Amino acid sequence: MPHPHRRDLLGSLGALGTAALAGLLTRDGRSRTDGPGSDFMIPAKAKRAIQITLVGGMSHIDSFDPKPALKKLNGKTLETDSPPDLFFGQMGLLRQPDWEFKPRGKSGLEISDLFPHIAKQADKLTILRSMVTDSANHTPALFVENSGFQFNGYPAMGSWLSYGLGSVAEDLPAFVVLPDGRSGPNGAASNWTNGFLPAEHQGVALLPGQQPVRDLNPAQAVSNEEEKASREFLRQTNRAHLETAGGEASLAARLKSYELAARMQLAVPEVNDLTRESEETLKLYGMDNRATLDCGRRCLLARRLLEKGVRFVQVYSGGAIAGTPRHSWDAHENVKENHGAEALRIDQPVAGLLEDLGRRGMLADTLVLFTTEFGRTPFTQSAKGTVGPGRDHNKYGFSCWMAGAGLKPGIAHGATDEVGWKAVEQPVTWNDFHATALHLLGIRHDRLTYYHNGIRRRLTNVHGELVESILS
Repeated sequence: MPHPHRRDLLGSLGALGTAALAGLLTRDGRSRTDGPGSDFMIPAKAKRAIQITLVGGMSHIDSFDPKPALKKLNGKTLETDSPPDLFFGQMGLLRQPDWEFKPRGKSGLEISDLFPHIAKQADKLTILRSMVTDSANHTPALFVENSGFQFNGYPAMGSWLSYGLGSVAEDLPAFVVLPDGRSGPNGAASNWTNGFLPAEHQGVALLPGQQPVRDLNPAQAVSNEEEKASREFLRQTNRAHLETAGGEASLAARLKSYELAARMQLAVPEVNDLTRESEETLKLYGMDNRATLDCGRRCLLARRLLEKGVRFVQVYSGGAIAGTPRHSWDAHENVKENHGAEALRIDQPVAGLLEDLGRRGMLADTLVLFTTEFGRTPFTQSAKGTVGPGRDHNKYGFSCWMAGAGLKPGIAHGATDEVGWKAVEQPVTWNDFHATALHLLGIRHDRLTYYHNGIRRRLTNVHGELVESILS
């Protein structure tokens, strides 16, 4: 008797939807038969990582890069022989920061009042004040931040980590994404694509609500006995189908993805159930405040995912919704209003995450990344000769920070010029940033490769140097 076609079985058994399955693949399969080998591994400082990704371009000169000269030069013209690469091309006069900078903690690291809660965690931070990037346009700049390339179709860093290290968890994917509750970033899922890597390394987005993965729950109630019997029947049919296909590797990986998706039906609701946390922990993340509830929930969920063995979690702040006020850090119209509102949403949750990781002993082997695709200009986005309240995009110099495993805490690396326009000391590219992050996670960035279209591809392309001065 011929085996029934698996598509017919999936339809009759109500399997999970394709969107939920795209990234819910296991660490085995093609990546292990056409994998990177083992020569890329080095002793790791970090077992896992979480990246807080600010969409829109956070102003470094209003947050983590103090520029006292801007107070003296407020209202003056920036003298330059080279016209800046701006998004809207409007170069107004220089304007001082909207928030005061103060020395914080025992380290004396200067951070502005824009982030009062994160400022209290200053002694945990390693600030990179000389970041540079290739594009002043949001979508390609986000792609560079995530994958090292300005174009879509290249694997995100989380996908490379999944490919190289796999997941500790048997019932959760290695790479999980938690988008802003308001909307997704520019470029949407292209920011967490597996690109040319095998499909099991695609980032999996968990959405707010009781069904974080589409089709996670069955359309109608099914008894445990019926569910168990259906899954066993489906497993046997899948295996028979695989045998008739000659054990083809990509098909094997796809079948395992269905098995992982089935296991996630139990694992995701459990890890998503924050009622198991103490009231004190919920307050630490700002879960008792409407303004911080969304980011607080996602930061707390991220910690729980890391505890369960997920390798890399990316938490987004801001999305692609246009309008005024913008639902991102894209402060063209008014930095004070825009950044004030966006920082209020994430400041306490991110600080709470750092505090919680430290309390649990997890910060010692967890890498925390706080990034944005570019910075903002020290001059205002307004007509020539005028001072406006907004700032344009700035790819020439901006700030990000790291915290946790293998880093020197309470320090700042590099510098921009006196007004915060261009990196002038120890510039750090995204290739350098990625190389350093991979190093901390036990990977040589120049050895973790994947053969595609005649080229041995890697996250850092043919570039990337370790930022050794920040390593402990």
